[in-house]
Amino acid sequence: MDSSVRPGDRVASGDRFSRGTNQSGMRDLNERLVLSLVRQHGSLAKTEIARLTQLSAQTVSVIVRALETDGLLKRNEPVRGRIGQPSVPMSLDPEGAYFVGLKIGRRSADIVLIDFLGTAVAMRRLPYRYPLPDDTVRFAVEGLQEIRDSLTHRQAARIAGMGIAMPFELWNWTEAAGASAEEMEQWRHRDIRAEIEGRCGVSTYLRNDATSACGAELVFGKAPLPRDFIYFYLGTFPGGGIVVNGSLYPGPTGNAGALGSMPVPGPNGKTLQLIDKASIATLEKMLLEAGEDTSRLWANPADWGGIGRELDAWIELAADGIAHAVISACAVIDFQLAVIDGWMPVSVRGRIVEAVAIKMARADHEGLRLPDVREGTVGAHARAFGAASLPLSERFLLGQ
Repeated sequence: MDSSVRPGDRVASGDRFSRGTNQSGMRDLNERLVLSLVRQHGSLAKTEIARLTQLSAQTVSVIVRALETDGLLKRNEPVRGRIGQPSVPMSLDPEGAYFVGLKIGRRSADIVLIDFLGTAVAMRRLPYRYPLPDDTVRFAVEGLQEIRDSLTHRQAARIAGMGIAMPFELWNWTEAAGASAEEMEQWRHRDIRAEIEGRCGVSTYLRNDATSACGAELVFGKAPLPRDFIYFYLGTFPGGGIVVNGSLYPGPTGNAGALGSMPVPGPNGKTLQLIDKASIATLEKMLLEAGEDTSRLWANPADWGGIGRELDAWIELAADGIAHAVISACAVIDFQLAVIDGWMPVSVRGRIVEAVAIKMARADHEGLRLPDVREGTVGAHARAFGAASLPLSERFLLGQ
């Protein structure tokens, strides 16, 4: 990956959105504001939009009419009040735009197409022992072409961009990936974002995979979120993201929220990193040492089969590390909430959240207000959905 490419960089066509024709263009500030509010509230009448934005009724009418003409907003059934004309709520049109998300993981790659509401329309998956650049680019190109072939001409024309979510500096994960240094070193010298953009012909964006998962919770999450929260995604290795003042904060290098590197207490007074305690790779190692099959961990995140003692021990280990990481983070930023999601069954996620809350309450947190802890609502594929949210946020929303 070319070090000059910053995560979240906007690339490719800079043309202004061409009304009714080029769905990949940028919206202006007020249009983004209206689209963001309608997404947040589900539907809004023009009078409500004017009140929330403090724009004039005439300005709102012009904006809404333009967005409706472009197929981004649609009219709902009129709502009649006691007096005056009925109001007509406007909502996002699911077919207004489509977005592609590519997740490059350490054990598999996923490509997903979502509609304007964030609903998955199509998904493809490539399992592997470890990721290699050529295979990844080929999968992205062929996967997107398969998805395009399954769409109508109008739907395919409304694909507005692709996001890529991947771990940074993959070449440093040689031992963990089980690959040779020569194979993983290929990642250092490849600009995957540019290659995929050139081959696929869509504007492409790049962000760290766990930070992307946090973005998915922010944009598509099914539960109300406070203005400030910390987010953990437990995959092969743990990572996360932070949201401050309602916006995802990736930091100047895109590495803010590198929670896997957080120092946490280890055995015998030794300090470890969270990656040593909350990685699914750690659970895999525990299972291998017990002579258990580990393929179920990666085959289906909804079903890990009958894992017993090792899973119990790992949940305790992971929860202890996460609890300390949350408390340490709250000493820097007064987070109101900690969200935990990951590549795991919902039942396991729930047990981890419960254990983290208990361990936080028992830990020394004098002088700090503990945040609430709850499960993420996007689920195991949050990284792929977060990748798809990149072009959506960059082109159509505010403050994501």
